[in-house]
Amino acid sequence: MVWLIVVSLIVVGIVFLLLEILVVPGATVVGILGVALVVAGNVVSFNNYGTETGVITILLTLVVSLVAIGIALRSKTWKRAMHSSVLEGRVNVFEKDKVLKGDEGVSITRLNPMGKALIKEEYYEVTSKDNLIPENTTVVVVKVDGNKIIVKSKEE
Repeated sequence: MVWLIVVSLIVVGIVFLLLEILVVPGATVVGILGVALVVAGNVVSFNNYGTETGVITILLTLVVSLVAIGIALRSKTWKRAMHSSVLEGRVNVFEKDKVLKGDEGVSITRLNPMGKALIKEEYYEVTSKDNLIPENTTVVVVKVDGNKIIVKSKEE
């Protein structure tokens, strides 16, 4: 029954070490706990089964750890765990003179300070010069900087 405790301590310790290496950034409690569990498993092995079995346990622990790290770092492992859908979103992409300063449009969503507006029959992501512009408000383009369109309410 003691061998089950030894194996459990070592396996859980290796899992914590893998989490430390692959998921949790920096040296944290997870890594320290993983090392402590692996050491505890080996100490229990030495105390209950003697030196020869303890050394074999340490060697098996090293081999299992290296194999687990190797499997975890393989690209196929990450491809299976990875979310593989493609993002279809886009930023404002338009010709240079398509939207100009002074063009008018209507805010489709509330601009707080960003939102959508309909300008020249096209939908654009815009930023309001003011903090809040309610939806369905007539807006005027104040500035076009690259793909960023800055608008203000026409009522001002």
